[in-house]
Amino acid sequence: MTTADRIVIVAVDVEPLSIPLREPFVIATGQIDATRAALVRLTVEGRDGRRATGLGEAAALPPVTREDQPEVLAEIRAVAADLRGIAFDNFGAILNREPPLSNVSLAGIETAILDAGSRLARVPLYQSLGGPDVTATELHTDITLPIADPERMYAGARAHRRTGFDTFKVKVGRDWRADLACLRAVAAAVPDARFRLDANGGFTARDARALLDAALHDRLTIECFEQPCAAADLTGMAEVAAHSPIPVVADESFRGVEDLERIVGARAAQGVNLKLAKLGGPLTALWLARRARELGLRLMAGAMVETRVGLLAMAHVVAALGGVDWVDLDTAFLLADDPFQGGWMLDGPRIRLIGDPGLGVSVRPSSGLGPSP
Repeated sequence: MTTADRIVIVAVDVEPLSIPLREPFVIATGQIDATRAALVRLTVEGRDGRRATGLGEAAALPPVTREDQPEVLAEIRAVAADLRGIAFDNFGAILNREPPLSNVSLAGIETAILDAGSRLARVPLYQSLGGPDVTATELHTDITLPIADPERMYAGARAHRRTGFDTFKVKVGRDWRADLACLRAVAAAVPDARFRLDANGGFTARDARALLDAALHDRLTIECFEQPCAAADLTGMAEVAAHSPIPVVADESFRGVEDLERIVGARAAQGVNLKLAKLGGPLTALWLARRARELGLRLMAGAMVETRVGLLAMAHVVAALGGVDWVDLDTAFLLADDPFQGGWMLDGPRIRLIGDPGLGVSVRPSSGLGPSP
């Protein structure tokens, strides 16, 4: 977006985005049964009087996020009137503003601005973010298996394998012995399975090391170990990282640029997980990803429990970066319903961004949500 593409915000609307999951999403620190997000619709006007409306998802996931859905809805509604009339000469100017909002709310608003501006410019969002001038780009994602008993893990892995998935992000962190039994069940169901472990901060360093040692002894293919210890326990994270032959990835420990310096200084991880709701939106995520690479860290692209809108926004950031080490953009596949259409083509784990303007996504008329862009 150039100076000639000056846009002005002319309307902001927000509504709850609560989509039930097929099964409870259980992690070490909690459980949710439906998305707890806010859907932002934001309309901009260009110099020539043309208008475009963009979508953004502000996704809360307590206790990973400090905010829950009611707080996010209230925040965005409280600033909607103040946002109207704000002008941008370039997308970078969004970073220079400091509204009194949580990163969850900022992510939804910023995504909607970027989507609307890109629609007005008639280019896909990844091109607005400096990505390649191509009509389509493809990513490969894992699929998440929430904490459950081994029998359910076995059945879930078999079902996902039939649709093409062979890489599983397995939630662990409550009891390493029970977790090991679940990993073995997945390996029995899918002998060629690749694993990404995610403890969501649930382990001590000792238990994290015990699970990792046992899994590697079983010759399981482990690609990375995400947030083995609590967010503030960088000492424990560093112990696991020093012990582990596979990369440790910081998620809950990474919420901004100061955390990058602390993680590197403590040698607490070899990678970080980018999430829009955690970091404040696509522009900040893009900047932090580049800074993380400068510091020698690898990148995972993740999400809270988000719909197609939030996942597409992060997928466009990945495309603008030219790819990342691990893609974990699967939660829309775990929902009981999808109220959106467009933006991607799916083939099992393959996500193909089709190159439509902005995010390329719209609301299905029968969804019960408000009008589509």
